[in-house]
Amino acid sequence: MGLTSMTGRFTRFLSTRHKELVLDSVVDFPCVDEQPSDASDEFEFLDYGDILGHSASNDECHSNEIMELDVEEEEEDEEEKDSEENRSFWENQHQVLQANVYRTSSLESRIRHATKEALEGIKSVETVCDCNRMMASTTSCRNCLLREVSRHLQNAGYDSAICKTKWRSSPNIPAGEHNFLDIIDNTSSKKGEVRVIIELNFRAEFEMARGSEDYNGLVRRLPEVFVGKVERLSNLIKTLCIGAKRCMKEKKMHMGPWRKHKYMQAKWLGPCQRNTSTTNLSKGYSYENMPIPKPKPKKASMLTVDLLEKLPNMHFTALEVL
Repeated sequence: MGLTSMTGRFTRFLSTRHKELVLDSVVDFPCVDEQPSDASDEFEFLDYGDILGHSASNDECHSNEIMELDVEEEEEDEEEKDSEENRSFWENQHQVLQANVYRTSSLESRIRHATKEALEGIKSVETVCDCNRMMASTTSCRNCLLREVSRHLQNAGYDSAICKTKWRSSPNIPAGEHNFLDIIDNTSSKKGEVRVIIELNFRAEFEMARGSEDYNGLVRRLPEVFVGKVERLSNLIKTLCIGAKRCMKEKKMHMGPWRKHKYMQAKWLGPCQRNTSTTNLSKGYSYENMPIPKPKPKKASMLTVDLLEKLPNMHFTALEVL
């Protein structure tokens, strides 16, 4: 067998996104073989439609990846925007609260100082509660504490009274009642009658067990004992209620009706009954001067009766217990 040479011809297709390149090449395949070669050898080529389909699928995947990246970037931008908005909101609430808490008039300062002295005096005496409740001292009973503070303020020359607000239930808030102190001042002819509210447990009225750190930080700025005008109290109530609503929204929790603005307003700013009488005050017994109750005589019991004294003629035989 002689040396034969076979010339094959094939066409290579190169595809891009927008044009087709056709390249014809002639390649000589020298064959060294003793057996005859078949000149009709065929090469299998990729179909042009398959190539385009593969390219289109790659483009689609790339497009999807770009869309996913865009969505992630948009979500991150929204989170940053929400975070900045949230921080700005709480900073504004702190500024409003600070402006209402630390700015005070001379009248409010005098009443605040008198209230502080009254509380210190009551705690030092340790008077006993006298409102038919089992309390160790006046400071443990809110009603007696209000009466004692009101009495001290009256002795200091202020028109102090115990106020009781009471409201009915409505579709928005439940019924309730609340007691606090107020002072009516008429010393200024220009300003006229000025009402100052005194709440002895102000901070606790706004505390929340599941409050956020931002809201709890707002509440911690409140004074334990509030002494201020009605306008100042109204602004604080509004600020705290807006903060409580935002806190519940952030935590995706339901806001109780007793924390709503209308309910908190009804506590101090609703119609009230003023009681200036302090006749039902504690009698001022201190622990040292308290009368010691006489011990009650013990009643005889069948378990303590001496049978030998009651029945002397009775005799018992001792039995040995094995």
